[in-house]
Amino acid sequence: MSDPAPTEASPEHHADPTASLALPVLALRGAIGGLLMGLANLVPGISGGTMLLAAGVYQGFIRAIAEITTLRLRPRSLLLLGAIAGTAVLGILLLAGPMRALVIEQRWVMYSLFIGLTLGGVPLVWRLARPATPAVAAGAAAAFAGMVVMQLGLGGGTAGGEASTTFLFASGLAGASAMILPGVSGGYLLLLLGQYEVILGSIDTLKQGLLGGPDFALVWEAMGVVIPVGIGVVVGIVGVSNLLRWLLDRFEKATLGALLGLLFGAVVGLWPFQEPIPPQPGDLIEGRVVTAENLAEIDVEDWQLSRFDPSAGQGAGALALVLAGIGATALVARIGDSGDGDSREDP
Repeated sequence: MSDPAPTEASPEHHADPTASLALPVLALRGAIGGLLMGLANLVPGISGGTMLLAAGVYQGFIRAIAEITTLRLRPRSLLLLGAIAGTAVLGILLLAGPMRALVIEQRWVMYSLFIGLTLGGVPLVWRLARPATPAVAAGAAAAFAGMVVMQLGLGGGTAGGEASTTFLFASGLAGASAMILPGVSGGYLLLLLGQYEVILGSIDTLKQGLLGGPDFALVWEAMGVVIPVGIGVVVGIVGVSNLLRWLLDRFEKATLGALLGLLFGAVVGLWPFQEPIPPQPGDLIEGRVVTAENLAEIDVEDWQLSRFDPSAGQGAGALALVLAGIGATALVARIGDSGDGDSREDP
Protein backbone atom coordinates (compact mmCIF):
# COMPACT_ATOMS: atom_id res chain seq x y z
CA MET A 1 0.00 0.00 0.00
CA SER A 2 1.40 3.42 -0.93
CA ASP A 3 1.90 6.15 1.62
CA PRO A 4 -1.01 8.54 2.00
CA ALA A 5 -0.78 11.76 0.07
CA PRO A 6 0.46 14.76 2.05
CA THR A 7 -2.33 16.89 3.41
CA GLU A 8 -2.55 20.63 2.89
CA ALA A 9 -1.75 21.13 6.56
CA SER A 10 1.62 19.41 6.22
CA PRO A 11 4.13 22.22 6.77
CA GLU A 12 6.57 20.99 4.16
CA HIS A 13 4.00 20.89 1.39
CA HIS A 14 1.83 23.78 2.55
CA ALA A 15 4.87 26.07 2.57
CA ASP A 16 6.21 24.88 -0.80
CA PRO A 17 3.91 25.59 -3.76
CA THR A 18 6.52 24.22 -6.17
CA ALA A 19 6.02 20.65 -4.92
CA SER A 20 3.14 20.01 -7.36
CA LEU A 21 4.70 21.58 -10.47
CA ALA A 22 5.75 19.46 -13.43
CA LEU A 23 9.51 19.52 -14.04
CA PRO A 24 9.46 21.75 -17.18
CA VAL A 25 7.25 24.27 -15.39
CA LEU A 26 9.47 24.13 -12.32
CA ALA A 27 12.53 24.86 -14.46
CA LEU A 28 10.76 27.75 -16.24
CA ARG A 29 9.62 29.36 -12.99
CA GLY A 30 13.08 28.88 -11.52
CA ALA A 31 14.71 30.51 -14.55
CA ILE A 32 12.37 33.51 -14.37
CA GLY A 33 12.86 33.84 -10.62
CA GLY A 34 16.64 33.52 -10.95
CA LEU A 35 16.82 36.20 -13.64
CA LEU A 36 14.71 38.60 -11.54
CA MET A 37 16.81 37.74 -8.49
CA GLY A 38 20.05 38.48 -10.32
CA LEU A 39 18.77 41.82 -11.61
CA ALA A 40 17.39 42.77 -8.20
CA ASN A 41 20.71 42.15 -6.49
CA LEU A 42 22.34 44.68 -8.81
CA VAL A 43 20.17 47.47 -7.42
CA PRO A 44 20.47 48.72 -3.83
CA GLY A 45 17.00 48.75 -2.30
CA ILE A 46 15.65 45.78 -4.24
CA SER A 47 15.54 42.33 -2.66
CA GLY A 48 16.43 39.17 -4.54
CA GLY A 49 14.33 37.15 -2.12
CA THR A 50 11.34 39.31 -2.98
CA MET A 51 11.75 38.45 -6.64
CA LEU A 52 11.87 34.73 -5.85
CA LEU A 53 8.65 35.17 -3.88
CA ALA A 54 7.14 37.00 -6.83
CA ALA A 55 8.02 34.10 -9.11
CA GLY A 56 6.51 31.62 -6.64
CA VAL A 57 9.72 29.63 -6.10
CA TYR A 58 10.99 31.08 -2.80
CA GLN A 59 9.86 28.25 -0.53
CA GLY A 60 11.08 25.67 -3.02
CA PHE A 61 14.46 27.42 -3.18
CA ILE A 62 14.83 27.42 0.61
CA ARG A 63 13.81 23.78 0.78
CA ALA A 64 16.21 22.78 -2.00
CA ILE A 65 19.18 24.51 -0.33
CA ALA A 66 18.40 22.73 2.94
CA GLU A 67 18.19 19.37 1.17
CA ILE A 68 21.45 19.85 -0.73
CA THR A 69 23.34 20.77 2.45
CA THR A 70 22.09 17.56 4.12
CA LEU A 71 23.18 15.54 1.04
CA ARG A 72 19.63 14.69 0.00
CA LEU A 73 20.10 15.05 -3.75
CA ARG A 74 16.64 15.00 -5.31
CA PRO A 75 16.29 15.75 -9.04
CA ARG A 76 13.62 18.40 -8.35
CA SER A 77 15.89 20.27 -5.95
CA LEU A 78 18.88 20.10 -8.29
CA LEU A 79 16.78 21.26 -11.25
CA LEU A 80 15.32 24.23 -9.36
CA LEU A 81 18.66 25.33 -7.93
CA GLY A 82 20.34 24.98 -11.31
CA ALA A 83 17.67 27.07 -13.05
CA ILE A 84 17.76 29.82 -10.41
CA ALA A 85 21.54 29.96 -10.06
CA GLY A 86 22.20 29.76 -13.79
CA THR A 87 19.94 32.62 -14.84
CA ALA A 88 20.90 34.72 -11.78
CA VAL A 89 24.61 34.52 -12.63
CA LEU A 90 23.89 35.13 -16.32
CA GLY A 91 21.77 38.18 -15.52
CA ILE A 92 24.41 39.63 -13.20
CA LEU A 93 27.27 39.11 -15.67
CA LEU A 94 25.49 40.38 -18.79
CA LEU A 95 23.08 42.99 -17.47
CA ALA A 96 24.96 44.68 -14.61
CA GLY A 97 25.88 47.68 -16.76
CA PRO A 98 22.52 48.23 -18.50
CA MET A 99 20.52 47.72 -15.29
CA ARG A 100 22.61 50.19 -13.32
CA ALA A 101 22.30 52.71 -16.16
CA LEU A 102 18.51 52.35 -16.28
CA VAL A 103 18.17 52.80 -12.52
CA ILE A 104 20.40 55.88 -12.58
CA GLU A 105 18.88 57.52 -15.68
CA GLN A 106 15.25 56.33 -15.37
CA ARG A 107 14.90 55.91 -11.62
CA TRP A 108 11.19 56.64 -11.28
CA VAL A 109 10.36 54.29 -14.15
CA MET A 110 12.40 51.38 -12.78
CA TYR A 111 11.37 51.88 -9.16
CA SER A 112 7.69 52.00 -10.14
CA LEU A 113 8.14 48.68 -11.90
CA PHE A 114 10.00 47.25 -8.90
CA ILE A 115 7.14 48.32 -6.60
CA GLY A 116 4.71 46.41 -8.79
CA LEU A 117 6.89 43.31 -8.86
CA THR A 118 7.26 43.46 -5.07
CA LEU A 119 3.55 43.92 -4.34
CA GLY A 120 2.79 41.16 -6.80
CA GLY A 121 4.34 38.69 -4.38
CA VAL A 122 1.81 39.53 -1.65
CA PRO A 123 -1.04 37.33 -2.98
CA LEU A 124 1.38 34.40 -3.31
CA VAL A 125 2.44 34.58 0.32
CA TRP A 126 -1.09 35.32 1.53
CA ARG A 127 -2.34 32.19 -0.20
CA LEU A 128 0.17 30.21 1.85
CA ALA A 129 -0.44 32.05 5.14
CA ARG A 130 -4.25 32.11 5.21
CA PRO A 131 -6.36 31.90 7.21
CA ALA A 132 -5.05 34.82 9.23
CA THR A 133 -4.12 34.00 12.79
CA PRO A 134 -2.59 36.07 15.62
CA ALA A 135 0.79 34.55 14.71
CA VAL A 136 0.47 35.75 11.10
CA ALA A 137 -0.52 39.25 12.23
CA ALA A 138 2.26 39.46 14.80
CA GLY A 139 4.91 38.26 12.34
CA ALA A 140 3.73 40.68 9.66
CA ALA A 141 3.64 43.66 12.04
CA ALA A 142 7.09 42.95 13.48
CA ALA A 143 8.71 42.48 10.06
CA PHE A 144 7.02 45.56 8.59
CA ALA A 145 8.12 47.70 11.54
CA GLY A 146 11.67 46.41 11.22
CA MET A 147 11.76 47.26 7.51
CA VAL A 148 10.42 50.78 8.11
CA VAL A 149 13.02 51.44 10.81
CA MET A 150 15.81 50.15 8.58
CA GLN A 151 14.73 52.09 5.50
CA LEU A 152 14.16 55.37 7.35
CA GLY A 153 17.01 55.09 9.82
CA LEU A 154 19.97 54.02 7.67
CA GLY A 155 21.93 56.26 5.38
CA GLY A 156 24.18 55.65 2.41
CA GLY A 157 27.43 53.78 2.44
CA THR A 158 30.97 54.96 2.66
CA ALA A 159 33.61 54.67 0.03
CA GLY A 160 34.74 51.18 -0.76
CA GLY A 161 38.50 51.46 -1.15
CA GLU A 162 40.77 48.53 -0.37
CA ALA A 163 39.30 45.78 1.78
CA SER A 164 40.90 42.77 3.40
CA THR A 165 40.06 39.26 2.27
CA THR A 166 38.31 38.68 5.60
CA PHE A 167 36.16 41.77 5.17
CA LEU A 168 35.30 40.80 1.60
CA PHE A 169 34.22 37.37 2.88
CA ALA A 170 32.12 39.05 5.59
CA SER A 171 30.58 41.37 2.97
CA GLY A 172 29.59 38.40 0.82
CA LEU A 173 28.20 36.62 3.88
CA ALA A 174 26.12 39.63 4.96
CA GLY A 175 24.99 40.45 1.43
CA ALA A 176 23.84 36.88 0.76
CA SER A 177 22.03 36.70 4.09
CA ALA A 178 20.13 39.87 3.27
CA MET A 179 19.59 38.70 -0.31
CA ILE A 180 17.75 35.59 0.87
CA LEU A 181 15.40 37.53 3.14
CA PRO A 182 12.52 39.06 1.13
CA GLY A 183 12.45 42.82 1.50
CA VAL A 184 16.06 43.09 2.66
CA SER A 185 18.35 44.19 -0.16
CA GLY A 186 21.75 42.55 -0.42
CA GLY A 187 22.94 45.36 -2.69
CA TYR A 188 21.77 47.96 -0.16
CA LEU A 189 23.64 46.24 2.66
CA LEU A 190 26.80 46.09 0.53
CA LEU A 191 26.38 49.81 -0.11
CA LEU A 192 26.22 50.42 3.64
CA LEU A 193 29.39 48.34 4.09
CA GLY A 194 31.13 50.39 1.39
CA GLN A 195 31.72 47.36 -0.87
CA TYR A 196 28.98 47.76 -3.48
CA GLU A 197 31.12 49.52 -6.09
CA VAL A 198 34.15 47.33 -5.32
CA ILE A 199 32.23 44.10 -5.90
CA LEU A 200 30.29 45.22 -8.99
CA GLY A 201 33.48 46.69 -10.44
CA SER A 202 35.25 43.36 -9.97
CA ILE A 203 32.36 41.51 -11.61
CA ASP A 204 32.59 43.86 -14.60
CA THR A 205 36.38 43.34 -14.71
CA LEU A 206 35.84 39.58 -14.68
CA LYS A 207 33.39 39.85 -17.56
CA GLN A 208 35.85 41.93 -19.57
CA GLY A 209 38.63 39.46 -18.86
CA LEU A 210 36.53 36.48 -19.92
CA LEU A 211 35.01 38.03 -23.03
CA GLY A 212 37.97 40.08 -24.22
CA GLY A 213 40.49 37.53 -25.38
CA PRO A 214 40.48 36.10 -22.66
CA ASP A 215 42.68 38.44 -20.64
CA PHE A 216 43.98 36.37 -17.72
CA ALA A 217 45.52 39.41 -16.03
CA LEU A 218 42.07 40.98 -15.67
CA VAL A 219 40.58 37.66 -14.55
CA TRP A 220 43.28 37.26 -11.90
CA GLU A 221 42.75 40.84 -10.72
CA ALA A 222 39.01 40.27 -10.33
CA MET A 223 39.48 36.97 -8.51
CA GLY A 224 41.06 38.78 -5.56
CA VAL A 225 37.58 40.11 -4.79
CA VAL A 226 35.29 37.59 -6.46
CA ILE A 227 36.63 34.49 -4.67
CA PRO A 228 36.33 35.66 -1.02
CA VAL A 229 33.00 37.34 -1.73
CA GLY A 230 31.73 34.24 -3.53
CA ILE A 231 32.69 31.98 -0.62
CA GLY A 232 30.87 34.34 1.75
CA VAL A 233 27.81 34.31 -0.48
CA VAL A 234 27.66 30.50 -0.49
CA VAL A 235 28.04 30.29 3.30
CA GLY A 236 25.40 32.99 3.80
CA ILE A 237 22.87 31.37 1.48
CA VAL A 238 23.32 27.95 3.10
CA GLY A 239 23.05 29.28 6.66
CA VAL A 240 20.02 31.52 6.16
CA SER A 241 18.20 28.98 3.98
CA ASN A 242 18.52 26.29 6.62
CA LEU A 243 17.36 28.71 9.31
CA LEU A 244 14.29 29.67 7.28
CA ARG A 245 13.51 26.03 6.55
CA TRP A 246 13.63 25.32 10.29
CA LEU A 247 11.37 28.31 11.01
CA LEU A 248 8.86 27.29 8.33
CA ASP A 249 8.71 23.77 9.75
CA ARG A 250 8.19 24.87 13.36
CA PHE A 251 6.69 28.37 13.25
CA GLU A 252 5.03 28.37 9.85
CA LYS A 253 2.30 30.96 10.46
CA ALA A 254 4.56 33.49 12.14
CA THR A 255 7.27 33.02 9.49
CA LEU A 256 4.84 33.46 6.59
CA GLY A 257 3.38 36.50 8.35
CA ALA A 258 6.90 37.93 8.61
CA LEU A 259 7.40 37.37 4.86
CA LEU A 260 4.22 39.36 4.23
CA GLY A 261 5.50 42.17 6.43
CA LEU A 262 8.84 42.19 4.62
CA LEU A 263 7.11 42.53 1.26
CA PHE A 264 5.01 45.49 2.35
CA GLY A 265 7.96 47.05 4.16
CA ALA A 266 10.21 46.77 1.12
CA VAL A 267 8.02 49.27 -0.73
CA VAL A 268 8.87 51.96 1.84
CA GLY A 269 12.37 52.33 0.42
CA LEU A 270 11.25 52.34 -3.21
CA TRP A 271 9.61 55.77 -3.52
CA PRO A 272 10.10 56.33 -7.26
CA PHE A 273 10.07 60.11 -7.59
CA GLN A 274 13.68 60.83 -6.73
CA GLU A 275 16.40 62.40 -8.82
CA PRO A 276 20.15 62.77 -8.39
CA ILE A 277 21.38 66.23 -7.41
CA PRO A 278 24.73 67.36 -8.84
CA PRO A 279 27.25 67.75 -6.02
CA GLN A 280 28.81 71.08 -5.16
CA PRO A 281 32.33 71.79 -3.87
CA GLY A 282 32.37 71.18 -0.14
CA ASP A 283 29.79 68.36 -0.21
CA LEU A 284 30.73 64.98 1.29
CA ILE A 285 30.16 62.18 -1.23
CA GLU A 286 31.12 58.56 -0.52
CA GLY A 287 33.48 59.57 2.27
CA ARG A 288 35.39 62.28 0.39
CA VAL A 289 35.02 66.03 0.16
CA VAL A 290 33.99 67.35 -3.26
CA THR A 291 36.43 69.85 -4.76
CA ALA A 292 36.59 71.64 -8.10
CA GLU A 293 39.35 69.22 -9.11
CA ASN A 294 37.55 65.93 -8.34
CA LEU A 295 34.02 67.06 -9.22
CA ALA A 296 34.15 65.49 -12.67
CA GLU A 297 35.35 62.17 -11.22
CA ILE A 298 32.20 61.58 -9.13
CA ASP A 299 29.81 59.17 -10.83
CA VAL A 300 26.15 60.07 -11.16
CA GLU A 301 25.22 56.94 -9.17
CA ASP A 302 27.01 58.47 -6.14
CA TRP A 303 25.09 61.76 -6.23
CA GLN A 304 22.67 62.48 -3.40
CA LEU A 305 18.99 61.87 -4.17
CA SER A 306 16.23 64.41 -3.70
CA ARG A 307 12.48 63.82 -3.94
CA PHE A 308 10.46 65.79 -6.46
CA ASP A 309 6.78 66.35 -7.20
CA PRO A 310 5.80 64.27 -10.24
CA SER A 311 3.83 65.64 -13.13
CA ALA A 312 0.41 64.25 -13.94
CA GLY A 313 1.96 62.19 -16.72
CA GLN A 314 4.65 60.78 -14.47
CA GLY A 315 2.09 59.91 -11.80
CA ALA A 316 -0.11 58.11 -14.33
CA GLY A 317 2.90 56.39 -15.85
CA ALA A 318 4.13 55.23 -12.44
CA LEU A 319 0.70 53.80 -11.60
CA ALA A 320 0.61 51.99 -14.94
CA LEU A 321 4.09 50.54 -14.32
CA VAL A 322 3.11 49.41 -10.81
CA LEU A 323 0.07 47.64 -12.24
CA ALA A 324 2.23 46.16 -15.01
CA GLY A 325 4.64 44.78 -12.40
CA ILE A 326 1.78 43.27 -10.40
CA GLY A 327 0.33 41.81 -13.59
CA ALA A 328 3.68 40.35 -14.63
CA THR A 329 4.06 38.69 -11.24
CA ALA A 330 0.53 37.30 -11.43
CA LEU A 331 1.27 35.94 -14.92
CA VAL A 332 4.41 34.20 -13.69
CA ALA A 333 2.50 32.80 -10.72
CA ARG A 334 -0.13 31.31 -13.02
CA ILE A 335 2.44 29.33 -15.01
CA GLY A 336 1.66 25.72 -14.37
CA ASP A 337 -1.37 26.42 -12.14
CA SER A 338 -3.64 24.97 -14.79
CA GLY A 339 -1.28 22.10 -15.56
CA ASP A 340 -1.83 18.44 -15.05
CA GLY A 341 -1.86 18.76 -11.27
CA ASP A 342 0.75 16.07 -10.84
CA SER A 343 1.83 16.38 -7.22
CA ARG A 344 4.07 13.35 -7.15
CA GLU A 345 7.60 13.92 -5.99
CA ASP A 346 10.72 12.22 -7.14
CA PRO A 347 12.25 9.89 -4.59
